[in-house]
Amino acid sequence: MSDVSSTCASHSPQQKTPHKARNGVRTITCRSRCCPKCQAQARLRWVEAQQRDLLNTNYFHVVFTVPHELNPLALTSPTAFYDLLFAASSQTLLEVAADPQRMGAEIGLLSILHTWGSNLTLHPHIHCVVPGGGLSPDHQRWVSTCHPLFLLPIPVLRRVFRDKFLTGLEHLYNKNQLNCRGQAAAFQDRQWFSELLAQLRRDKWVVYAKPPFGGPEHVLRYLGRYTHRIAISNHRITTFDGEYVHFRWKDYAHGGKRGIMKLHAVEFLRRFFMHVLPKGFVAFAATGCSPTDSAP
Repeated sequence: MSDVSSTCASHSPQQKTPHKARNGVRTITCRSRCCPKCQAQARLRWVEAQQRDLLNTNYFHVVFTVPHELNPLALTSPTAFYDLLFAASSQTLLEVAADPQRMGAEIGLLSILHTWGSNLTLHPHIHCVVPGGGLSPDHQRWVSTCHPLFLLPIPVLRRVFRDKFLTGLEHLYNKNQLNCRGQAAAFQDRQWFSELLAQLRRDKWVVYAKPPFGGPEHVLRYLGRYTHRIAISNHRITTFDGEYVHFRWKDYAHGGKRGIMKLHAVEFLRRFFMHVLPKGFVAFAATGCSPTDSAP
Protein backbone atom coordinates (compact mmCIF):
# COMPACT_ATOMS: atom_id res chain seq x y z
CA MET A 1 0.00 0.00 0.00
CA SER A 2 2.27 2.76 -1.20
CA ASP A 3 -0.65 5.07 -1.99
CA VAL A 4 -4.36 5.45 -1.41
CA SER A 5 -5.26 4.32 -4.90
CA SER A 6 -3.60 0.92 -4.45
CA THR A 7 -7.00 -0.25 -3.23
CA CYS A 8 -8.16 0.05 -6.85
CA ALA A 9 -6.38 -3.18 -7.71
CA SER A 10 -9.43 -5.26 -6.78
CA HIS A 11 -11.90 -3.39 -9.01
CA SER A 12 -13.10 -3.69 -12.57
CA PRO A 13 -10.67 -2.75 -15.38
CA GLN A 14 -13.42 -1.75 -17.79
CA GLN A 15 -13.65 1.97 -17.09
CA LYS A 16 -12.63 5.20 -18.80
CA THR A 17 -9.96 6.70 -16.51
CA PRO A 18 -7.13 4.15 -16.29
CA HIS A 19 -4.25 3.82 -13.87
CA LYS A 20 -1.94 0.95 -13.05
CA ALA A 21 -2.82 -1.74 -10.55
CA ARG A 22 -0.35 -2.41 -7.76
CA ASN A 23 1.17 -5.35 -9.59
CA GLY A 24 1.65 -3.22 -12.69
CA VAL A 25 0.02 -5.80 -14.94
CA ARG A 26 -3.48 -4.49 -15.62
CA THR A 27 -4.66 -0.98 -16.38
CA ILE A 28 -7.73 -0.45 -14.22
CA THR A 29 -9.82 2.16 -12.45
CA CYS A 30 -12.26 2.09 -9.58
CA ARG A 31 -14.09 5.32 -10.55
CA SER A 32 -14.35 6.14 -6.86
CA ARG A 33 -14.44 9.84 -6.07
CA CYS A 34 -12.15 9.00 -3.13
CA CYS A 35 -9.39 7.82 -5.47
CA PRO A 36 -6.85 10.59 -6.22
CA LYS A 37 -5.83 8.98 -9.53
CA CYS A 38 -9.25 8.19 -10.94
CA GLN A 39 -10.52 11.65 -10.09
CA ALA A 40 -7.70 13.56 -11.77
CA GLN A 41 -9.42 13.50 -15.16
CA ALA A 42 -12.84 14.25 -13.65
CA ARG A 43 -11.31 17.24 -11.92
CA LEU A 44 -9.87 18.57 -15.15
CA ARG A 45 -13.19 18.17 -16.94
CA TRP A 46 -15.02 19.99 -14.16
CA VAL A 47 -12.57 22.90 -14.17
CA GLU A 48 -12.91 23.27 -17.93
CA ALA A 49 -16.70 23.31 -17.62
CA GLN A 50 -16.54 26.07 -15.00
CA GLN A 51 -14.21 28.30 -16.99
CA ARG A 52 -16.97 29.87 -19.06
CA ASP A 53 -18.63 31.27 -15.90
CA LEU A 54 -15.58 33.05 -14.50
CA LEU A 55 -15.32 36.80 -14.86
CA ASN A 56 -12.32 38.88 -15.79
CA THR A 57 -11.98 40.31 -12.30
CA ASN A 58 -10.28 39.65 -8.99
CA TYR A 59 -11.58 36.86 -6.77
CA PHE A 60 -11.53 36.50 -2.99
CA HIS A 61 -11.12 33.35 -0.95
CA VAL A 62 -13.43 33.17 2.07
CA VAL A 63 -13.39 30.30 4.57
CA PHE A 64 -16.09 29.40 7.11
CA THR A 65 -15.25 26.91 9.88
CA VAL A 66 -17.55 25.30 12.46
CA PRO A 67 -16.39 24.75 16.08
CA HIS A 68 -14.90 21.34 16.83
CA GLU A 69 -17.48 20.79 19.58
CA LEU A 70 -19.99 20.05 16.80
CA ASN A 71 -17.82 17.49 15.00
CA PRO A 72 -19.69 14.43 16.35
CA LEU A 73 -22.82 15.56 14.49
CA ALA A 74 -20.83 15.80 11.26
CA LEU A 75 -19.98 12.11 11.68
CA THR A 76 -23.44 10.82 12.61
CA SER A 77 -25.56 13.21 10.46
CA PRO A 78 -23.24 14.19 7.59
CA THR A 79 -25.89 15.05 5.00
CA ALA A 80 -27.90 17.33 7.29
CA PHE A 81 -24.77 18.85 8.83
CA TYR A 82 -22.97 19.61 5.58
CA ASP A 83 -26.14 20.84 3.86
CA LEU A 84 -26.51 23.30 6.71
CA LEU A 85 -22.87 24.35 6.39
CA PHE A 86 -23.33 25.06 2.68
CA ALA A 87 -26.57 27.00 3.29
CA ALA A 88 -25.35 29.08 6.25
CA SER A 89 -22.08 30.11 4.58
CA SER A 90 -23.60 31.01 1.19
CA GLN A 91 -26.56 32.85 2.72
CA THR A 92 -24.17 34.82 4.92
CA LEU A 93 -22.20 36.08 1.93
CA LEU A 94 -25.31 36.84 -0.13
CA GLU A 95 -27.02 38.69 2.73
CA VAL A 96 -24.05 40.77 3.84
CA ALA A 97 -23.07 41.65 0.26
CA ALA A 98 -26.65 42.78 -0.51
CA ASP A 99 -26.67 45.18 2.45
CA PRO A 100 -26.51 48.76 1.02
CA GLN A 101 -24.16 49.69 3.88
CA ARG A 102 -21.69 47.02 2.73
CA MET A 103 -21.56 46.35 -1.02
CA GLY A 104 -25.19 46.66 -2.03
CA ALA A 105 -24.82 44.04 -4.75
CA GLU A 106 -26.12 40.63 -5.72
CA ILE A 107 -23.10 38.36 -5.85
CA GLY A 108 -22.41 34.85 -7.04
CA LEU A 109 -20.01 32.37 -5.49
CA LEU A 110 -18.58 28.88 -5.67
CA SER A 111 -18.45 26.84 -2.46
CA ILE A 112 -16.28 23.78 -1.83
CA LEU A 113 -16.63 21.53 1.21
CA HIS A 114 -13.40 20.52 2.92
CA THR A 115 -13.66 18.20 5.95
CA TRP A 116 -10.05 17.45 6.87
CA GLY A 117 -7.02 19.05 8.41
CA SER A 118 -3.46 18.36 7.32
CA ASN A 119 -3.22 15.55 9.89
CA LEU A 120 -6.44 13.97 8.48
CA THR A 121 -8.52 14.69 11.59
CA LEU A 122 -12.07 16.02 11.18
CA HIS A 123 -12.09 19.74 10.44
CA PRO A 124 -15.27 20.72 8.55
CA HIS A 125 -15.09 24.03 6.71
CA ILE A 126 -16.26 25.65 3.49
CA HIS A 127 -14.02 27.37 0.94
CA CYS A 128 -15.87 30.08 -1.01
CA VAL A 129 -14.54 31.74 -4.14
CA VAL A 130 -16.19 35.14 -4.55
CA PRO A 131 -15.71 37.73 -7.31
CA GLY A 132 -14.76 41.23 -6.23
CA GLY A 133 -18.18 42.67 -6.96
CA GLY A 134 -21.69 41.85 -8.08
CA LEU A 135 -24.78 43.06 -9.88
CA SER A 136 -26.77 46.10 -8.81
CA PRO A 137 -30.28 45.30 -7.47
CA ASP A 138 -31.78 46.14 -10.89
CA HIS A 139 -29.14 44.01 -12.69
CA GLN A 140 -28.17 46.99 -14.86
CA ARG A 141 -24.62 47.64 -13.68
CA TRP A 142 -21.62 46.08 -11.99
CA VAL A 143 -20.87 47.10 -8.40
CA SER A 144 -17.24 46.65 -7.35
CA THR A 145 -15.92 46.28 -3.83
CA CYS A 146 -15.02 49.53 -2.07
CA HIS A 147 -11.34 48.54 -2.13
CA PRO A 148 -9.54 46.01 -4.35
CA LEU A 149 -8.12 44.22 -1.26
CA PHE A 150 -11.33 44.24 0.79
CA LEU A 151 -14.47 42.18 0.25
CA LEU A 152 -16.73 42.35 3.33
CA PRO A 153 -16.12 42.99 7.06
CA ILE A 154 -14.99 39.80 8.80
CA PRO A 155 -16.68 40.55 12.18
CA VAL A 156 -20.03 40.86 10.39
CA LEU A 157 -19.50 37.66 8.38
CA ARG A 158 -18.48 35.83 11.56
CA ARG A 159 -21.56 36.93 13.51
CA VAL A 160 -24.08 36.31 10.73
CA PHE A 161 -22.63 32.89 9.90
CA ARG A 162 -22.62 31.83 13.55
CA ASP A 163 -26.23 32.87 14.06
CA LYS A 164 -27.45 31.21 10.86
CA PHE A 165 -25.65 27.95 11.52
CA LEU A 166 -26.74 27.62 15.15
CA THR A 167 -30.33 28.58 14.34
CA GLY A 168 -30.38 25.95 11.60
CA LEU A 169 -28.78 23.35 13.86
CA GLU A 170 -31.33 23.98 16.60
CA HIS A 171 -34.13 23.61 14.05
CA LEU A 172 -32.76 20.25 12.90
CA TYR A 173 -32.44 19.13 16.52
CA ASN A 174 -36.01 20.11 17.40
CA LYS A 175 -37.28 18.27 14.31
CA ASN A 176 -35.34 15.12 15.32
CA GLN A 177 -33.36 15.27 12.08
CA LEU A 178 -29.99 14.73 13.78
CA ASN A 179 -28.63 11.29 14.67
CA CYS A 180 -27.68 11.69 18.33
CA ARG A 181 -26.32 8.19 18.82
CA GLY A 182 -22.83 6.74 18.91
CA GLN A 183 -20.21 9.47 18.92
CA ALA A 184 -22.97 12.10 19.22
CA ALA A 185 -24.71 10.44 22.20
CA ALA A 186 -24.05 13.45 24.43
CA PHE A 187 -26.38 15.50 22.23
CA GLN A 188 -29.35 13.43 23.44
CA ASP A 189 -29.33 15.54 26.60
CA ARG A 190 -31.46 18.55 25.63
CA GLN A 191 -30.26 20.67 28.55
CA TRP A 192 -26.62 19.98 27.67
CA PHE A 193 -27.32 20.80 24.02
CA SER A 194 -28.97 24.13 24.96
CA GLU A 195 -26.02 25.07 27.15
CA LEU A 196 -23.60 24.19 24.36
CA LEU A 197 -25.49 26.41 21.90
CA ALA A 198 -25.48 29.27 24.40
CA GLN A 199 -21.71 28.93 24.79
CA LEU A 200 -21.11 28.76 21.04
CA ARG A 201 -23.22 31.89 20.51
CA ARG A 202 -20.77 33.78 22.74
CA ASP A 203 -17.68 32.46 20.96
CA LYS A 204 -15.85 34.02 18.03
CA TRP A 205 -16.09 31.65 15.10
CA VAL A 206 -13.30 31.22 12.58
CA VAL A 207 -14.08 33.10 9.38
CA TYR A 208 -11.45 34.74 7.21
CA ALA A 209 -11.06 36.21 3.75
CA LYS A 210 -7.80 36.08 1.87
CA PRO A 211 -6.70 38.79 -0.57
CA PRO A 212 -7.72 38.47 -4.22
CA PHE A 213 -6.53 35.45 -6.18
CA GLY A 214 -5.70 37.61 -9.19
CA GLY A 215 -7.45 36.50 -12.36
CA PRO A 216 -9.70 33.64 -13.41
CA GLU A 217 -6.75 31.38 -14.15
CA HIS A 218 -5.72 31.50 -10.49
CA VAL A 219 -9.24 30.62 -9.41
CA LEU A 220 -9.35 27.59 -11.66
CA ARG A 221 -5.97 26.41 -10.45
CA TYR A 222 -7.12 26.70 -6.85
CA LEU A 223 -10.48 25.01 -7.39
CA GLY A 224 -8.81 22.07 -9.07
CA ARG A 225 -7.09 21.19 -5.80
CA TYR A 226 -10.31 20.71 -3.87
CA THR A 227 -13.19 19.67 -6.10
CA HIS A 228 -12.45 16.00 -6.73
CA ARG A 229 -10.36 14.58 -3.93
CA ILE A 230 -10.60 13.86 -0.22
CA ALA A 231 -8.23 13.90 2.73
CA ILE A 232 -4.81 13.26 1.18
CA SER A 233 -3.06 12.98 -2.16
CA ASN A 234 -0.58 10.24 -3.04
CA HIS A 235 2.48 12.47 -3.15
CA ARG A 236 2.12 13.26 0.58
CA ILE A 237 2.50 9.58 1.55
CA THR A 238 6.20 8.87 1.91
CA THR A 239 6.36 5.25 3.09
CA PHE A 240 4.33 2.29 4.32
CA ASP A 241 6.30 -0.43 6.10
CA GLY A 242 3.47 -2.92 6.37
CA GLU A 243 2.25 -1.54 9.68
CA TYR A 244 2.71 2.23 9.77
CA VAL A 245 1.95 4.96 7.23
CA HIS A 246 4.25 7.98 7.07
CA PHE A 247 3.01 11.14 5.38
CA ARG A 248 3.89 14.82 5.09
CA TRP A 249 1.79 17.32 7.02
CA LYS A 250 1.76 20.94 8.19
CA ASP A 251 1.27 21.90 11.82
CA TYR A 252 -0.79 25.08 11.42
CA ALA A 253 -1.00 25.49 15.20
CA HIS A 254 2.74 26.20 15.13
CA GLY A 255 3.11 28.44 12.12
CA GLY A 256 2.69 25.80 9.43
CA LYS A 257 5.75 23.83 10.48
CA ARG A 258 6.30 20.91 8.12
CA GLY A 259 6.91 17.38 9.34
CA ILE A 260 6.33 13.68 8.83
CA MET A 261 3.43 12.07 10.70
CA LYS A 262 3.47 8.38 11.57
CA LEU A 263 0.14 6.56 11.97
CA HIS A 264 -0.72 2.91 12.34
CA ALA A 265 -2.45 1.72 9.17
CA VAL A 266 -5.73 1.15 11.00
CA GLU A 267 -5.70 4.68 12.43
CA PHE A 268 -4.73 6.10 9.05
CA LEU A 269 -7.71 4.38 7.41
CA ARG A 270 -10.02 5.44 10.25
CA ARG A 271 -9.09 9.08 9.68
CA PHE A 272 -9.31 8.77 5.90
CA PHE A 273 -12.80 7.25 5.93
CA MET A 274 -14.16 10.02 8.16
CA HIS A 275 -14.04 12.18 5.03
CA VAL A 276 -15.93 9.87 2.68
CA LEU A 277 -19.16 11.73 1.98
CA PRO A 278 -22.61 10.13 1.80
CA LYS A 279 -23.50 8.56 -1.52
CA GLY A 280 -24.70 11.19 -3.97
CA PHE A 281 -23.57 14.15 -1.86
CA VAL A 282 -21.92 16.85 -3.99
CA ALA A 283 -19.00 18.64 -2.35
CA PHE A 284 -19.26 21.89 -4.32
CA ALA A 285 -22.04 24.29 -5.29
CA ALA A 286 -22.64 27.51 -7.21
CA THR A 287 -24.90 30.03 -5.47
CA GLY A 288 -26.29 33.47 -6.24
CA CYS A 289 -26.56 35.33 -9.49
CA SER A 290 -25.00 33.87 -12.61
CA PRO A 291 -21.77 35.65 -13.57
CA THR A 292 -22.94 35.58 -17.18
CA ASP A 293 -25.93 37.81 -16.36
CA SER A 294 -23.65 40.81 -16.68
CA ALA A 295 -19.99 41.75 -16.83
CA PRO A 296 -17.86 44.30 -15.03
